[in-house]
Amino acid sequence: MAGQSPPLSKQPSLDTEKVLPKWLEPLFLLAPAGIWLGLLLVIPTLLIFELSLVPNIRPGQVVNPSGLDNYALIFDDIYQKVVLRSLSFAVSTTFFCLLLGFPVAYWIALIVSKRWQNLVLLGFVLPLWTSSLLRSYAWITILRPTGVVNSVITLLSSMTHLTLPPLDILNREPAVLIGMTYSLLPYMVLILYASLEKLDRRLLEAAADLGATPVQTFLKVTVPQTLPGIAAGSLLVFITCLGDFVNPELLGGASSMTVARLIYNQFLGATRNWGFGSALSMILILAVSIAIALLIKYGDAVPKK
Repeated sequence: MAGQSPPLSKQPSLDTEKVLPKWLEPLFLLAPAGIWLGLLLVIPTLLIFELSLVPNIRPGQVVNPSGLDNYALIFDDIYQKVVLRSLSFAVSTTFFCLLLGFPVAYWIALIVSKRWQNLVLLGFVLPLWTSSLLRSYAWITILRPTGVVNSVITLLSSMTHLTLPPLDILNREPAVLIGMTYSLLPYMVLILYASLEKLDRRLLEAAADLGATPVQTFLKVTVPQTLPGIAAGSLLVFITCLGDFVNPELLGGASSMTVARLIYNQFLGATRNWGFGSALSMILILAVSIAIALLIKYGDAVPKK
Protein backbone atom coordinates (compact mmCIF):
# COMPACT_ATOMS: atom_id res chain seq x y z
CA MET A 1 0.00 0.00 0.00
CA ALA A 2 1.07 3.55 -0.76
CA GLY A 3 2.65 5.37 2.14
CA GLN A 4 3.30 2.14 4.06
CA SER A 5 6.85 1.81 5.38
CA PRO A 6 8.89 -1.19 4.23
CA PRO A 7 9.21 -4.03 6.71
CA LEU A 8 12.20 -3.89 8.98
CA SER A 9 14.98 -6.32 8.12
CA LYS A 10 15.40 -9.15 10.57
CA GLN A 11 18.18 -8.45 13.06
CA PRO A 12 20.92 -11.10 13.11
CA SER A 13 20.88 -13.30 16.18
CA LEU A 14 23.73 -13.27 18.63
CA ASP A 15 24.72 -16.81 17.60
CA THR A 16 25.39 -15.74 14.03
CA GLU A 17 27.57 -12.85 15.21
CA LYS A 18 30.02 -15.02 17.05
CA VAL A 19 33.41 -15.16 15.41
CA LEU A 20 34.93 -18.01 17.47
CA PRO A 21 33.33 -21.40 18.06
CA LYS A 22 32.26 -21.93 21.63
CA TRP A 23 34.85 -24.65 22.25
CA LEU A 24 37.65 -22.26 21.27
CA GLU A 25 36.77 -19.59 23.82
CA PRO A 26 38.50 -21.28 26.81
CA LEU A 27 41.56 -21.92 24.68
CA PHE A 28 41.63 -18.28 23.65
CA LEU A 29 41.55 -17.19 27.31
CA LEU A 30 44.27 -19.67 28.28
CA ALA A 31 46.51 -18.80 25.34
CA PRO A 32 48.71 -16.15 27.11
CA ALA A 33 49.51 -18.43 30.05
CA GLY A 34 49.89 -21.42 27.74
CA ILE A 35 52.35 -19.62 25.48
CA TRP A 36 54.31 -18.41 28.52
CA LEU A 37 54.53 -21.90 30.03
CA GLY A 38 55.33 -23.44 26.67
CA LEU A 39 58.23 -21.08 25.95
CA LEU A 40 59.73 -21.02 29.45
CA LEU A 41 58.89 -24.48 30.81
CA VAL A 42 57.83 -27.10 28.28
CA ILE A 43 60.32 -26.33 25.49
CA PRO A 44 63.35 -25.96 27.84
CA THR A 45 62.40 -29.24 29.56
CA LEU A 46 62.23 -31.00 26.18
CA LEU A 47 65.63 -29.55 25.24
CA ILE A 48 67.10 -30.81 28.53
CA PHE A 49 65.60 -34.25 27.88
CA GLU A 50 67.17 -34.25 24.40
CA LEU A 51 70.57 -33.32 25.86
CA SER A 52 70.23 -36.09 28.45
CA LEU A 53 70.27 -38.63 25.63
CA VAL A 54 73.67 -37.46 24.35
CA PRO A 55 76.67 -38.91 26.23
CA ASN A 56 79.64 -36.64 27.01
CA ILE A 57 78.28 -33.63 25.13
CA ARG A 58 79.99 -30.31 25.75
CA PRO A 59 79.13 -26.72 24.77
CA GLY A 60 79.28 -26.16 21.03
CA GLN A 61 79.02 -29.83 20.02
CA VAL A 62 76.30 -31.23 17.77
CA VAL A 63 73.28 -32.68 19.61
CA ASN A 64 72.82 -36.27 18.43
CA PRO A 65 70.68 -38.34 20.83
CA SER A 66 71.99 -41.88 20.99
CA GLY A 67 70.86 -43.63 24.16
CA LEU A 68 70.43 -43.77 27.93
CA ASP A 69 74.11 -43.89 28.88
CA ASN A 70 73.82 -40.74 30.99
CA TYR A 71 70.98 -42.27 33.01
CA ALA A 72 72.96 -45.46 33.55
CA LEU A 73 75.83 -43.35 34.90
CA ILE A 74 73.60 -42.24 37.79
CA PHE A 75 73.76 -45.78 39.21
CA ASP A 76 77.51 -45.54 39.82
CA ASP A 77 78.38 -45.77 43.49
CA ILE A 78 79.75 -42.23 43.73
CA TYR A 79 76.59 -40.69 42.27
CA GLN A 80 74.27 -42.96 44.23
CA LYS A 81 75.84 -41.56 47.40
CA VAL A 82 75.06 -38.04 46.18
CA VAL A 83 71.43 -38.92 45.45
CA LEU A 84 71.02 -40.67 48.80
CA ARG A 85 72.60 -37.71 50.59
CA SER A 86 70.14 -35.35 48.90
CA LEU A 87 67.21 -37.55 49.93
CA SER A 88 68.63 -37.77 53.45
CA PHE A 89 68.86 -33.99 53.70
CA ALA A 90 65.29 -33.61 52.43
CA VAL A 91 63.81 -36.23 54.77
CA SER A 92 65.78 -35.01 57.81
CA THR A 93 64.90 -31.36 57.19
CA THR A 94 61.23 -32.26 56.76
CA PHE A 95 61.29 -34.20 60.04
CA PHE A 96 62.95 -31.38 62.00
CA CYS A 97 60.67 -28.72 60.48
CA LEU A 98 57.62 -30.78 61.46
CA LEU A 99 59.01 -31.50 64.93
CA LEU A 100 59.80 -27.84 65.62
CA GLY A 101 57.01 -26.25 63.61
CA PHE A 102 54.00 -28.13 64.98
CA PRO A 103 54.32 -26.85 68.59
CA VAL A 104 54.84 -23.30 67.32
CA ALA A 105 51.83 -23.46 64.99
CA TYR A 106 49.73 -25.05 67.76
CA TRP A 107 50.72 -22.29 70.18
CA ILE A 108 49.91 -19.52 67.70
CA ALA A 109 46.60 -21.03 66.54
CA LEU A 110 45.13 -22.27 69.83
CA ILE A 111 46.86 -20.52 72.72
CA VAL A 112 47.82 -17.00 71.60
CA SER A 113 45.02 -14.48 71.89
CA LYS A 114 43.22 -13.61 68.66
CA ARG A 115 44.30 -10.04 69.20
CA TRP A 116 48.00 -10.93 68.91
CA GLN A 117 47.94 -13.88 66.49
CA ASN A 118 48.68 -11.89 63.35
CA LEU A 119 51.49 -9.97 65.03
CA VAL A 120 53.13 -13.13 66.40
CA LEU A 121 52.78 -14.86 63.03
CA LEU A 122 54.32 -11.86 61.29
CA GLY A 123 57.25 -11.86 63.69
CA PHE A 124 57.87 -15.55 63.09
CA VAL A 125 57.92 -15.27 59.28
CA LEU A 126 59.90 -12.02 59.29
CA PRO A 127 63.17 -13.79 58.27
CA LEU A 128 61.55 -14.65 54.93
CA TRP A 129 61.77 -10.96 54.05
CA THR A 130 65.53 -11.32 53.70
CA SER A 131 67.43 -13.18 51.00
CA SER A 132 68.22 -16.86 51.54
CA LEU A 133 71.81 -16.01 50.63
CA LEU A 134 72.04 -13.51 53.49
CA ARG A 135 70.55 -16.03 55.91
CA SER A 136 73.16 -18.62 54.91
CA TYR A 137 75.98 -16.12 55.39
CA ALA A 138 74.54 -15.28 58.80
CA TRP A 139 74.80 -18.96 59.77
CA ILE A 140 78.41 -18.97 58.57
CA THR A 141 79.08 -16.11 61.00
CA ILE A 142 77.37 -18.04 63.79
CA LEU A 143 78.91 -21.48 63.19
CA ARG A 144 82.46 -20.71 62.08
CA PRO A 145 85.33 -21.54 64.50
CA THR A 146 85.57 -17.91 65.64
CA GLY A 147 81.83 -17.31 65.39
CA VAL A 148 79.10 -16.57 67.88
CA VAL A 149 78.54 -20.12 69.10
CA ASN A 150 82.18 -20.85 69.83
CA SER A 151 82.64 -17.42 71.43
CA VAL A 152 79.79 -18.22 73.83
CA ILE A 153 81.30 -21.65 74.56
CA THR A 154 84.66 -20.05 75.30
CA LEU A 155 83.01 -17.51 77.61
CA LEU A 156 81.13 -20.22 79.48
CA SER A 157 84.31 -22.26 79.82
CA SER A 158 86.13 -19.33 81.39
CA MET A 159 83.24 -18.53 83.74
CA THR A 160 82.54 -22.08 84.93
CA HIS A 161 86.11 -23.42 84.78
CA LEU A 162 84.84 -26.31 82.65
CA THR A 163 86.56 -27.60 79.56
CA LEU A 164 83.95 -27.26 76.83
CA PRO A 165 85.18 -28.31 73.38
CA PRO A 166 84.45 -25.89 70.52
CA LEU A 167 81.94 -26.90 67.91
CA ASP A 168 83.35 -27.73 64.50
CA ILE A 169 80.24 -28.23 62.34
CA LEU A 170 80.73 -25.67 59.58
CA ASN A 171 81.34 -27.27 56.18
CA ARG A 172 79.74 -30.44 57.49
CA GLU A 173 76.33 -32.06 57.14
CA PRO A 174 74.93 -30.76 60.48
CA ALA A 175 75.47 -27.20 59.30
CA VAL A 176 73.49 -27.94 56.12
CA LEU A 177 70.62 -29.38 58.17
CA ILE A 178 70.62 -26.32 60.43
CA GLY A 179 70.54 -23.94 57.46
CA MET A 180 67.81 -25.85 55.63
CA THR A 181 65.66 -26.23 58.73
CA TYR A 182 65.98 -22.54 59.56
CA SER A 183 65.14 -21.49 55.99
CA LEU A 184 62.08 -23.74 55.58
CA LEU A 185 60.63 -23.76 59.09
CA PRO A 186 58.42 -20.66 58.50
CA TYR A 187 56.74 -22.37 55.54
CA MET A 188 55.90 -25.39 57.67
CA VAL A 189 54.55 -23.17 60.46
CA LEU A 190 52.35 -21.17 58.07
CA ILE A 191 50.76 -24.28 56.56
CA LEU A 192 50.26 -25.99 59.93
CA TYR A 193 48.82 -22.78 61.39
CA ALA A 194 46.26 -22.59 58.57
CA SER A 195 45.26 -26.20 59.30
CA LEU A 196 45.17 -25.86 63.09
CA GLU A 197 43.12 -22.68 62.90
CA LYS A 198 40.28 -24.72 61.40
CA LEU A 199 40.44 -27.26 64.23
CA ASP A 200 37.06 -27.98 65.82
CA ARG A 201 37.72 -27.09 69.44
CA ARG A 202 34.44 -28.68 70.53
CA LEU A 203 36.01 -32.06 69.85
CA LEU A 204 38.91 -31.19 72.15
CA GLU A 205 36.46 -30.26 74.91
CA ALA A 206 34.45 -33.42 74.32
CA ALA A 207 37.58 -35.58 74.53
CA ALA A 208 38.55 -33.91 77.82
CA ASP A 209 35.02 -34.43 79.22
CA LEU A 210 35.20 -38.13 78.31
CA GLY A 211 38.42 -38.53 80.31
CA ALA A 212 40.99 -38.54 77.51
CA THR A 213 44.50 -37.54 78.48
CA PRO A 214 46.22 -34.66 76.62
CA VAL A 215 48.35 -37.18 74.72
CA GLN A 216 45.29 -39.19 73.70
CA THR A 217 43.47 -36.03 72.64
CA PHE A 218 46.45 -34.94 70.57
CA LEU A 219 46.90 -38.30 68.82
CA LYS A 220 43.22 -39.13 68.26
CA VAL A 221 41.66 -35.69 67.74
CA THR A 222 44.23 -33.06 66.80
CA VAL A 223 46.48 -35.08 64.48
CA PRO A 224 43.68 -36.67 62.38
CA GLN A 225 42.09 -33.25 61.77
CA THR A 226 45.39 -31.67 60.75
CA LEU A 227 46.70 -34.50 58.55
CA PRO A 228 46.09 -32.51 55.32
CA GLY A 229 48.19 -29.65 56.68
CA ILE A 230 50.91 -32.02 57.86
CA ALA A 231 51.02 -33.68 54.43
CA ALA A 232 51.04 -30.36 52.57
CA GLY A 233 53.75 -28.81 54.76
CA SER A 234 55.94 -31.92 54.68
CA LEU A 235 55.74 -32.28 50.91
CA LEU A 236 56.42 -28.58 50.36
CA VAL A 237 59.54 -28.69 52.55
CA PHE A 238 60.67 -31.96 50.94
CA ILE A 239 60.29 -30.57 47.40
CA THR A 240 62.17 -27.38 48.26
CA CYS A 241 65.01 -29.29 49.94
CA LEU A 242 65.59 -31.46 46.87
CA GLY A 243 66.40 -28.41 44.79
CA ASP A 244 68.18 -26.35 47.45
CA PHE A 245 71.59 -25.16 46.24
CA VAL A 246 72.54 -22.24 48.50
CA ASN A 247 72.66 -23.98 51.89
CA PRO A 248 74.68 -27.06 50.79
CA GLU A 249 77.05 -24.86 48.81
CA LEU A 250 77.78 -22.34 51.54
CA LEU A 251 77.38 -24.42 54.70
CA GLY A 252 78.28 -27.93 53.55
CA GLY A 253 81.57 -27.67 51.72
CA ALA A 254 82.97 -30.42 49.55
CA SER A 255 81.79 -33.19 51.89
CA SER A 256 78.10 -32.32 51.38
CA MET A 257 77.64 -32.71 47.63
CA THR A 258 73.98 -32.82 46.62
CA VAL A 259 72.14 -33.37 43.34
CA ALA A 260 71.60 -29.62 42.86
CA ARG A 261 75.32 -28.89 43.33
CA LEU A 262 76.26 -31.80 41.06
CA ILE A 263 74.00 -30.43 38.31
CA TYR A 264 75.65 -27.03 38.70
CA ASN A 265 79.09 -28.59 38.34
CA GLN A 266 78.08 -30.41 35.16
CA PHE A 267 76.83 -27.23 33.49
CA LEU A 268 79.01 -24.45 34.90
CA GLY A 269 81.85 -26.19 36.73
CA ALA A 270 85.05 -27.73 35.50
CA THR A 271 83.39 -30.99 34.39
CA ARG A 272 81.16 -29.50 31.68
CA ASN A 273 79.25 -32.69 30.88
CA TRP A 274 75.91 -31.27 29.80
CA GLY A 275 74.46 -34.67 28.95
CA PHE A 276 74.95 -36.08 32.44
CA GLY A 277 73.80 -32.80 34.01
CA SER A 278 70.64 -32.95 31.90
CA ALA A 279 69.99 -36.54 32.98
CA LEU A 280 70.33 -35.51 36.63
CA SER A 281 67.98 -32.60 35.96
CA MET A 282 65.36 -34.91 34.47
CA ILE A 283 65.59 -37.24 37.47
CA LEU A 284 65.16 -34.25 39.79
CA ILE A 285 62.20 -32.98 37.74
CA LEU A 286 60.61 -36.44 37.91
CA ALA A 287 61.06 -36.65 41.70
CA VAL A 288 59.62 -33.16 42.21
CA SER A 289 56.69 -33.95 39.87
CA ILE A 290 55.85 -37.07 41.88
CA ALA A 291 56.00 -35.07 45.12
CA ILE A 292 53.74 -32.36 43.63
CA ALA A 293 51.26 -35.03 42.49
CA LEU A 294 51.17 -36.39 46.04
CA LEU A 295 50.72 -32.84 47.36
CA ILE A 296 47.75 -32.27 45.04
CA LYS A 297 46.23 -35.63 45.97
CA TYR A 298 46.69 -35.53 49.74
CA GLY A 299 47.26 -31.87 50.55
CA ASP A 300 43.58 -30.96 50.42
CA ALA A 301 42.23 -34.30 51.51
CA VAL A 302 39.40 -34.20 54.02
CA PRO A 303 40.12 -36.38 57.02
CA LYS A 304 37.73 -39.23 57.62
CA LYS A 305 35.47 -38.85 60.59
